[in-house]
Amino acid sequence: MRIAVVLGSTRPGRRSEAVAQWVLKVANSRADATFDLIDLAEVDLPMLDEPMPAIVGQYQHEHTREWASRIASYDGFVFITPEYNHSFPAVLKNAIDYLYAEWNDKAAGFVGVGGSGGLRAVEQLRLVLAELKVATVRTQVAFGGGDLEGEPQHHDTLHVMLDELVAWASALRSIRAVAA
Repeated sequence: MRIAVVLGSTRPGRRSEAVAQWVLKVANSRADATFDLIDLAEVDLPMLDEPMPAIVGQYQHEHTREWASRIASYDGFVFITPEYNHSFPAVLKNAIDYLYAEWNDKAAGFVGVGGSGGLRAVEQLRLVLAELKVATVRTQVAFGGGDLEGEPQHHDTLHVMLDELVAWASALRSIRAVAA
């Protein structure tokens, strides 16, 4: 089971980077999956430049084919998203919009960061991922401020979210096998 922790911000001085490192530290203490960081600041995709819609799957650019291969290799995702103006960052939307089938029939969990714990950003991200046939788990971690290393309730909530995520990602493997 492979899960990507997607750091959905590229803003200099981003608080979400410390949160992503904490999530990886906690997640990598588990034995039920392997967890890798995908930092969108390092992926460096240009603004969507594919001439065909992603649902067609005819990628013209090498950066898109590399991104598709990378995303296709995962069973699920933990999206770390800050909340910018009641939504998630454009860089995350751009990275999602590049692909279609590579997201299908996989699971996702969320860690929100922001004044309201990133709740509105996660709500909107759930809508976008539903269109891509991504099953999202109910439990989410919300960092409103303070300790970015996670307080006890954050640890407990993260473990519950990861339990749900691994269970859903595992169950969806059979659906992906039939679709293939």
